[in-house]
Amino acid sequence: MTSPLPLRARFTWLAVLLGFVLSALAAFVVLALAEDYEYIVANEILRGQAEDYGLRLANGLPAALPQTNRLRGYTSDAPDLPPAYAALAPGVHEDPGNDDIHIGVFDTAAGRLVFVIDLGDIEVMERHLHLLVALMLVLGTALFGILAWLIAGIALRPLRELAVQVEALPVLAQATRLADGFGHDELGRLAAAIDAYQTRLVDADAREQAFLADASHELRTPLAVIGGAVEVLADDAAAVPRQHAPLQRLERGVAQMQRLLEAMLAAARRRPLQAETVAAADVLREAVECAFADGEVARVRIEANGTLRVARREAVLLLAGLLRRLHAARPEAALRLRREPARIILEAAIEPAPLHEHASARADVGTGSALLDRLATRLGWQLALSTPTQVVLGLDPAAAAPTTA
Repeated sequence: MTSPLPLRARFTWLAVLLGFVLSALAAFVVLALAEDYEYIVANEILRGQAEDYGLRLANGLPAALPQTNRLRGYTSDAPDLPPAYAALAPGVHEDPGNDDIHIGVFDTAAGRLVFVIDLGDIEVMERHLHLLVALMLVLGTALFGILAWLIAGIALRPLRELAVQVEALPVLAQATRLADGFGHDELGRLAAAIDAYQTRLVDADAREQAFLADASHELRTPLAVIGGAVEVLADDAAAVPRQHAPLQRLERGVAQMQRLLEAMLAAARRRPLQAETVAAADVLREAVECAFADGEVARVRIEANGTLRVARREAVLLLAGLLRRLHAARPEAALRLRREPARIILEAAIEPAPLHEHASARADVGTGSALLDRLATRLGWQLALSTPTQVVLGLDPAAAAPTTA
């Protein structure tokens, strides 16, 4: 399961954790050294005092044990020696009731000597050191996080550049050489993997185009045979007169199937559409003739002027398909087609009321026909089915040529 955090944030949090661990270890070392330093200072001072005074007393030299606020000395039989100190074993000890006080008990040539030293100044320094260590822990962790965020941004910059290059790739399959711009590291491997994937897409697209070419040839052949047979039957003088109408409808159906096949293959292929400037009324009229070639619907009204720059065959097929769908939704209705500066409106209406000036605010994109939707996309038209009986086609700016009165 992938983390919801961005890669840069994950790297930063890991660095923050590492910074906290390292800062905590440094704090532990500093505090341990401070404790050792206090013990070493107390041990060396007390031991030095004991050796010095013990040597003097053993040699009969005058030596008064110190009795100051910081350092006091006692012999084992001194009446003012606290009983708790007299019971201690040789060595350096801390006063259980006061951490500032250290007691040194030493056996010398002059007998057992007890020295007591007050290291309150060092204890104050330790308390300050604790605050400093806590501050170091917080600041060290924060510093690790800030540096990690900056370093991660620099380290991930090539990855962002790769993402920009991938986003800029066209929709059509295209071979790439992204790996040439990166080193032989993990990022280079990722770029090479993208290059390999693009190569596989190009190969798959080539196979698809070869399939479409074969399918086009194989589908055209039987349609041509059927069309030829229909023409022969229609030209046969011995044909029964009542068969003329069915043969004419069959001939028109074959022709429509051929146009549908050509448009379908053109929509599926990668070749660009051949746009031309045509009169808008001619395109709409041709679409009506293509949609109702057998005269099934005669109530069609066209309101259009100006020109359109479109791929005529594909535009006619799209409009004809939409007209047939509107007629299927309302067989009893009259059909209206109107061209506006930036759109074409197709509507089926029973009453001869004016057309809607604008599409409904609630519109579904798509007609339910994959071919018609794809044709609209190929033409660059925005298709909106505002109601079951109204379709609005938003024209590509290049197709909406200036209109004339």
